[in-house]
Amino acid sequence: MLRLLVASAHIPGATGSGPGVHVSARFRGVPRSTRVVPEERSPTWNETLAWPLGTRPLHPTASLTLRLRHWGQPAPRGDLGATTVSLDRLVANPGLPLALSHVPLLDPRGQPTGCTVTLRCSYVPRGTAGDAAVPLQGPVPPPAVSPATAHRPGKPPAGRKEDFQVRVRIIEGHQLQGNDIKPVVTVLIGQHRFRTRIRVGNNPYYNEVFCQNFHRTPAQLAAEPIRIQVLDSRATRAEAVIGVFQLDVGTVYRAPGRSLSWKWLSLQHPNRPDAGSRGYLRVSLAVLRAGEPVPEQEEPARDEDVEANLLRPPPCAATLQLRVYRAEDLPQAEPARQCLPSVLPAGGKRGFVAAAVRVTFAGRTLCTRVMPPDANPTWNEVFFFPLRLPPICDEIQLAILSGSRSSKVLGTATLHLSQISSAGAELEEGTPGFSPCFGPSFLPFYGPRPDPARTPSTDTGVAYRGRVLLELSTHMGTPDGRQRDTIAPEDIARVQRHLPRRRFGLCGVFYSATMVPAGPELLRFELSLGNYGDTGDVTCKPAASVTPHGCPLFDGNRYRYLPWYGDKPVAAVTSSWEDAGHRWDTLNLLRAVCRRLERNVTELRDARGDAGGDIGRRLLRQLAQDCRRALPQLEAQPTPTPLDTHLRAARLHLLRRVAAAAAVPPRAGWDTLLPVAEGWLRRVVASAVEPQAGVPDVLLWLLQGERRVACARVPATDLMFSRSGPGACGRLCGRIQTLFLGSGDIRAQLRLRLWLGRVADSGDLPRHLEGTLRVYAETYENQTKLLGKWGSRGLLGRPGFSDSAGKAGLPRHKIRPPKGWRWDGPWTAEPQRRLLLDTETNVGEVLEEVYENESRRLGGEWAPAAAASTDASGAAVPPKDEVACPQGWHVTDGWRADVTGAVDEAGWEYGVSAAPGSPPPAWHAVEKTYHTHRRRRWLRTRRRDPGAQGREQDVAAFLRLVGAHSPEAAAGAEAWEYGSLWGCRFHLQPRAGDVCRRRCWHRHMVPTQPSPVAPLFLLEGSLGTEDPAEEDKPAAAERQSRGSIRTPPQQPVPLILCTFQRPNFFQLRCYIFQALELAPHGTKATADPVAHVSFVHVSQSTRVLPGTLDPLWDQTLLFHRVLLYGDPRGVRDEPPAVVVEVFDQDGGGAGGFLGRSVCTPDVWLDVGRRRPPRLRRYSLGGPGGPAGELLAAFELLHDAEDGSLAQLSTPPWRQGVFSVPLGIRPLLRLVALEVLAWGLRGLRSGVQAPSLEVQCGGRTLRTPTITDLAANPNFPINAFLLMLHLPAEEEYVPPIRLRVTDTRDFGYRPEVGQACVRSLGQYCCQPHGEGQPPGPGTPPPGSAAPWGRIAQILPRITTEKGAADKAAEEEEDEDEDEDDWWSKFYAATGDKAKSRRGTNRDRLKIYSCELEAVPEFEGLQDFCQTFPLYQSGGHPVAGEDPVPVGEFKGLFRIYPLPEDPGVPPPPRHFQELPPSQPQKCLVRVYVVRAFDLPPRDRNGLCDPYVRVSLGAKTLGQRDQYVPNTLEPVFGRLFEVTGTIPLEKDLRVSLLDYDLLPPDQEIGTTTIDLENRLLSRFRAHCGLPTLYRTTGPGRWRDQLPPSRALEHFARTRGLPSPEFNAEGTTVTFGDHTFLLSHFESGPPVHRHLGVPRERLALHVLRACHLVPEHLETRTLYSSTQPGLEQGKVQMWVDIFPASLGPPGPPVDITPRKPQRYELRCVVWNTRDVDLGDTNLAGQRMSDIYVTGWLDGLEEQRQRTDVHYRSLQGDGGFNWRFVFSFEYLAAEQLCVLPRKEHFWSLDETVLKVPPKLILQVWDNDKFSADDFLGVLELELTRLPQPAQHPQNCTPMGQGTPQSPWPWRGVRAPSRLSLFRQRRVRGWWPCTVQEGGKRRLSGKLELSLELLTAKEAEERPAGKGREDPNMYPTLLAPVRPEWSFLWLQAPLRSLRYGIWRQHRCRISLGLALLLLLALLLTFIYAAPGYLAMKLVNPLQSLQLASGEHPAGGAGKP
Repeated sequence: MLRLLVASAHIPGATGSGPGVHVSARFRGVPRSTRVVPEERSPTWNETLAWPLGTRPLHPTASLTLRLRHWGQPAPRGDLGATTVSLDRLVANPGLPLALSHVPLLDPRGQPTGCTVTLRCSYVPRGTAGDAAVPLQGPVPPPAVSPATAHRPGKPPAGRKEDFQVRVRIIEGHQLQGNDIKPVVTVLIGQHRFRTRIRVGNNPYYNEVFCQNFHRTPAQLAAEPIRIQVLDSRATRAEAVIGVFQLDVGTVYRAPGRSLSWKWLSLQHPNRPDAGSRGYLRVSLAVLRAGEPVPEQEEPARDEDVEANLLRPPPCAATLQLRVYRAEDLPQAEPARQCLPSVLPAGGKRGFVAAAVRVTFAGRTLCTRVMPPDANPTWNEVFFFPLRLPPICDEIQLAILSGSRSSKVLGTATLHLSQISSAGAELEEGTPGFSPCFGPSFLPFYGPRPDPARTPSTDTGVAYRGRVLLELSTHMGTPDGRQRDTIAPEDIARVQRHLPRRRFGLCGVFYSATMVPAGPELLRFELSLGNYGDTGDVTCKPAASVTPHGCPLFDGNRYRYLPWYGDKPVAAVTSSWEDAGHRWDTLNLLRAVCRRLERNVTELRDARGDAGGDIGRRLLRQLAQDCRRALPQLEAQPTPTPLDTHLRAARLHLLRRVAAAAAVPPRAGWDTLLPVAEGWLRRVVASAVEPQAGVPDVLLWLLQGERRVACARVPATDLMFSRSGPGACGRLCGRIQTLFLGSGDIRAQLRLRLWLGRVADSGDLPRHLEGTLRVYAETYENQTKLLGKWGSRGLLGRPGFSDSAGKAGLPRHKIRPPKGWRWDGPWTAEPQRRLLLDTETNVGEVLEEVYENESRRLGGEWAPAAAASTDASGAAVPPKDEVACPQGWHVTDGWRADVTGAVDEAGWEYGVSAAPGSPPPAWHAVEKTYHTHRRRRWLRTRRRDPGAQGREQDVAAFLRLVGAHSPEAAAGAEAWEYGSLWGCRFHLQPRAGDVCRRRCWHRHMVPTQPSPVAPLFLLEGSLGTEDPAEEDKPAAAERQSRGSIRTPPQQPVPLILCTFQRPNFFQLRCYIFQALELAPHGTKATADPVAHVSFVHVSQSTRVLPGTLDPLWDQTLLFHRVLLYGDPRGVRDEPPAVVVEVFDQDGGGAGGFLGRSVCTPDVWLDVGRRRPPRLRRYSLGGPGGPAGELLAAFELLHDAEDGSLAQLSTPPWRQGVFSVPLGIRPLLRLVALEVLAWGLRGLRSGVQAPSLEVQCGGRTLRTPTITDLAANPNFPINAFLLMLHLPAEEEYVPPIRLRVTDTRDFGYRPEVGQACVRSLGQYCCQPHGEGQPPGPGTPPPGSAAPWGRIAQILPRITTEKGAADKAAEEEEDEDEDEDDWWSKFYAATGDKAKSRRGTNRDRLKIYSCELEAVPEFEGLQDFCQTFPLYQSGGHPVAGEDPVPVGEFKGLFRIYPLPEDPGVPPPPRHFQELPPSQPQKCLVRVYVVRAFDLPPRDRNGLCDPYVRVSLGAKTLGQRDQYVPNTLEPVFGRLFEVTGTIPLEKDLRVSLLDYDLLPPDQEIGTTTIDLENRLLSRFRAHCGLPTLYRTTGPGRWRDQLPPSRALEHFARTRGLPSPEFNAEGTTVTFGDHTFLLSHFESGPPVHRHLGVPRERLALHVLRACHLVPEHLETRTLYSSTQPGLEQGKVQMWVDIFPASLGPPGPPVDITPRKPQRYELRCVVWNTRDVDLGDTNLAGQRMSDIYVTGWLDGLEEQRQRTDVHYRSLQGDGGFNWRFVFSFEYLAAEQLCVLPRKEHFWSLDETVLKVPPKLILQVWDNDKFSADDFLGVLELELTRLPQPAQHPQNCTPMGQGTPQSPWPWRGVRAPSRLSLFRQRRVRGWWPCTVQEGGKRRLSGKLELSLELLTAKEAEERPAGKGREDPNMYPTLLAPVRPEWSFLWLQAPLRSLRYGIWRQHRCRISLGLALLLLLALLLTFIYAAPGYLAMKLVNPLQSLQLASGEHPAGGAGKP
């Protein structure tokens, strides 16, 4: 399979207003085309085209041809360029796609057109998985059928609304910021909002899909927004936003495959975009377009590189400043008023518009203020736009408005950021990119141009509407919020210094104009550059920009032309523009490098053998020369603007790199040069863009009278002349080119030479024009005949002197030569003979008519009327006897009365006059008495005498081309031209009825003195008002007295002619062989085609072939002695185009237009070196698009004077015409066309007895009639033979036409439908040999026979089977009774964990597409193909595929026959056919599952159920639905009986169950059971790998393998297989097979059958028949045709009743989820954050742990509280017990529950098994504090640490994995479902400061048990009974960890004393000392006072004691 992804293109000259464009590609002669998109500068398709390769692999020499074309325009005018892509790199490395960016496109001459295309090619070899994913393709592709080309399915045209569906899948979140959050995701698609379910945790899993349908144009769809927002449902509204990501649908639409699959979104805060990422969200985005397949989205590996799969918003914020200074050349408000400056009021601004400029970028629109009416308004405003780099939006759209922003648009322009900025990625070696910048420079605007005549024009959308001076710059940083401002005066002054003006001259020499509209209005052409040269503009000086008036002349066959002959009109325009020569020179230099490099690359791509080395050396040499030649000019280029500086640096860097690389030959060989050269070419083409050109395009208008009919547009840079050399000149500068005027229909074919350059550089221009330039002044003198005298009075509004159109002019004595010119000779009167050619010019036969008139009074006799002889309108003419035969004519027969029509037998017709003297208004064939007038028509035929020189020479002689400019030829001749009325055609000889006459006065002028510039550029301003002093004063006074303000006459525009002395004669030979696949005109089924060929000013027609859409004209049209002026070498370089138009000539008249093609002939100046041309295919463009192809060849031979052309043989003469010579026409050979006409299907009910007509090569075959279509829709006779002659080359073979007609009463045979079968090469084969048995369905060439395939694989059968059996023996011996079909299914998917067995057992093949789309099965149409039938005639609505009206089932075989009639013909192919009678069958439909279904309910889900229909039978109940899911697993079997082919279409539908019917359809797929039953690939029942007699995989077919092998041999025309007695050997197809070839030993599986059947099954499987399989079918809905609605996996078994009863059905009942129990024991915690502070100021926490399974939040469990943990340590010994249902097949937990209490059904949620544990701090009087979280995914469990000190955190990063940290080495993973038990330490984390940090460690033991194991080993929650497995003891916690209310003293002891005993003791001591101190202080004052008051008291007391003592003594 070859796939081509056409991404985008670049069209530099696109305006957005032209026709749509599309890309057509051709590979191996098979064309493909993209849809049509608007003509923009960067159109985007992102469309995949596919070609099936069949058994013909891709060859290294293969190539792919692409062509960018305008929709509906003929070639080559509609071609924008073509290129050829070599596919050798794909052959060398099929796994590596070939991505090519900006591939340059070439014109037919091999020169770059400036357009590029970006594409991507991929090659999938046959048999690989990717090759099977493309539907309806195979080795023999399905029949290429079209409903006669006009109904060819196509894409919608640009601007047409289509059906789209935007799908957003929210998969999972990761590292969402916040603690203890419950995130919910809201999705905004357009204006529709969706919402996911609420989840818990920082890594939520959603897997929810949201869809929104749109009916928009692609441009409207691309602007729709997609906003994804993650909210915290627990937080308040102001703080709920976690992160936002926003993009538009266009980003997804332009992505490869129109999808972004499994992308991580980096969420940003909407108000703080620079704050960093707020988390990640994985999503899948896709845009589904009607008619396009949905790309498969494979889930990436869990360890993928997410950095490369991460979507980030534009990181860099900037401000885009756009300065709008002023405008120039704005149009007038009323273009119909041809006002002159002299009549304008002061200021001259009344006729202009009040203009404003509107700018749109990135969804924001700003508009300048409206300025007063002026042609050059000034705004001086600046706009500010916020910008993200790199920019997402590429276009800045600008428009000039007439008035306010709601007014109409005058013109539009577009700036592409991709052209004025660079990210630097495409440049090498550090060349930096640059931000967007532009100007200051002018930007031209284009738009519609109102026509003064109020008539529609075909090209009003390309008119020049002015230009605006702009400047764009980018400033980094966050925008400040401003939107507009005023430009500073210094910036205005700075800009003016960079805009110097220079004078430029534009010259055009018109060589020929043909295919112009018919008269009577005169034609002329206008050449303009901006407003210069525009005759409708009054702001610029007049110039000689218009050709003289010309009268279209009939060419004698069909078309009209302007008879210029040797005097070619010349237009010259002088203008003033900014001198941007450095930009134009650089652009043309780069384009010259591109053109030569592209030619060499094309030759290198097509080179074969050793020629590639020579071409490669030449390529490198020329490329190095071109780069070195361009480098000096680039280095000297000035850079007045920043963009010039950046572009110059980038271009210099590129050219230096390319020149250096081209100087070194490739080291790896010349074969590696091609991709390198293509890369160089892409880079150079990308740099050859100049957005600051400034000068508008050159416009060529065709004027018919005063109307603008058609236009052509040429870029000014392509015409620019440069003194720097030929390489710096434009590619069309000074060269003859062919232009077609008209966007849809060709209104004129113009051949001219254009030159544009500085006036100072035009000195050599006259020498390059080949002819002699002559400048004349021209005026016409007018007279009227009054009373028999000629004079200038009574001219009836005609001035005395005028131009050729009758406009007032000056008398010849008042005409003055322009400044710098002088007269050269006197005034001469010379008739303008080109305007005098009558209507009979070039006509070979004329039918003359004269009406004989008679009248009478009532009751009187008939007598000659007053006007006895009149014409058909009643005007009097001479009697017929006086009508003379003109000179050069002869009368073939005399006058005869016309007796045909509504006349009597004498030819009279009768009438009554309404008024006297007037003819009757109506005529009757029967005479009545009241008739007063009668007339009779007399006819006479005259023919032109055969001249010796031919018609062209006769016209040339009449025009007096030789000596016409000599004074002697005109001297003394009055040269009057006579006419009956003004405005009618004039003639030279006076006639009796002439009343007016005129004569043309010429006077030659020459420059006064020689000038260094071309003289024709000195004529500017020659048109001016006559000097009032010289004006006739009485006349002026008379006008003043009358108040007349009529403009006085003006000086006439000089007439410039380029005169050629003698022409060159050429002979054109047109070899018109055949047209293919024409579209019938109107409602007709066939056509009578005729081809009209137009060349320059001559045309011829082929013969009319009646009743065919593939006319084989086989005719050569010879155009002898065609006059072409100029150098013959110019004709060789730029040959005139040959236009071929095909018409349906049904009856008289012009006929119905069918198609047009523009061709280029091969030119031979030396006939002796001529080589016969080769027939080519030219596309025909019709009214509704492509309309077929033309096989033709054209050559233009120079008729030199040496007579060499006469020696060339004349084409053979056959049947009255020249036929195509043998050397050119295809070689025909006798072939046999065998037709297998099996039957008709799906015809409407009114068809009674249809029959089939087969047409090919002019022969017709008609089948017998189907008598009873309802009972048997097959033909009674099925095989037919038709012998005919067809071309030997496949590309010339005509298609086969199928036409079905119905037989009615009275011989009426209406057409029911028709089809066209193309690409007949797939049906070509070799005839059967004499000894070879003719099979009924011999495979086509390229597909090997089944026995040949067996012989090819026989050598490797033993090795492969032996290895398979050895692997099967090594597998564990499992109980096969446990195997079910689902084990086989999951083994086929490659997931051994979901299967209960090994992969080497009975295998199942899963196809990712429909079975008929598998290439190796040839669409299941190997016996007969299905050809859709379409209604004939008419053109379908553009973009809509026609609806088939039925189907034809049949097949074709084409093979050569011996030319010798004596040789017997070979045996026929279609001999042994199956019976064509209907047969009853049992159909078993197995529907396994569906996925990717669109939601149908408000909850974003649907309730699907299956309904199977066959004929009138329907199976499937509403109550058997699967509730609330988008990926239902059905596992359903449906059995239905039907009669095939009466009931052949099996419909499998999925419907959404609703409470109240009717149910909504989700999607339907249709299967053709007849194709499967008739296919020789045995598609009715797949072949299993093993033959089993019992068990789940037992044989279910009706026939055992041995009988099936015999039946297969009989259908293929082979001898029956022969088995030996033991059944271990079989002889089949001349080969002998042993069972040991397939089985290396005794069977290792039980329940296997006998050896005979096993061997037969092995041989059948070796024949590449349909295996046991599962197909994936796409669902489509009738309400949204073309949009995929999901996929369903299923298969179908068909059992004909005639073969006996079938085997037992397969049980595919879905597996039920298994119940598990998770036991999680929380042992300890370490290093938990301390969240509280106790009374003593210590940090502490009251720790407890909660846990639940994700999705089962209601089963949340918690431990007890560990109080007052002072170090973050806690002991719990607490068991969590969670029961859940787990589906091992999908590794998801199944959670059935009701969303709401009012929900009717449970919603089955499937989430990954994830255990969430949270650590909390218990608070009594406030909310608990969150301390940390641990999330463990049970299927990918991180390896725990065995010690707490080893449990360390890891760095945070992007989501490389769901684990929220990442270190140097990724942690190892394990699955708890395999290991069942694990214990260790895991870290907890908490969100803080935008990052996650370690907040604690948990010691856990996790154990997973099945429900049976949990019942056998019960365990309670916490430490409850039964406390077993293991037994949990109460944790040993510190004494101070108890609750203080239980023991307050103990709390004081452990809370205060143990921690502060030292401080307490020291405090008590200090308190004691303080008490003593206080006591002392208290007592010391009293004691001291007492001592101070009585100091001797103590002594006295002491002394008193002594006496007492003494006294007492004795």
